[in-house]
Amino acid sequence: MTTAMAGTKSEALKLLETEGVTIVDLNYESGWQDAIALGRLGEKLGVHVQYRSHESIAVNSPAALVAGLGRPKLTFRQRNLYCQFELGNLPAGELERLEAKAATLGDYILAGHLMSDVDGVWME
Repeated sequence: MTTAMAGTKSEALKLLETEGVTIVDLNYESGWQDAIALGRLGEKLGVHVQYRSHESIAVNSPAALVAGLGRPKLTFRQRNLYCQFELGNLPAGELERLEAKAATLGDYILAGHLMSDVDGVWME
């Protein structure tokens, strides 16, 4: 199974015709408007089309959280950042600073025990 990321509707249409692609992931904000029509076309071609407005990221350390928030965000999706470390062990003011940075990106920092599904992992 090969998943291909589409950043526009025209890109999604090209990917639906691409040999070997079994899943087209609509990674653009208005993708929800195109999901049904592209999904029907995908069914005819044997390709699954999906749209997600958020993704769940497991973050394994404070350093990984800092690094991840420092990288350019390549998706419009809200990222729920599930920290697999004790948030209370961060230095005074650090959690608030990281939460502010996450909020400017449209993301949330959450305790790891709240995580149910994982779409990605941030590691050091």
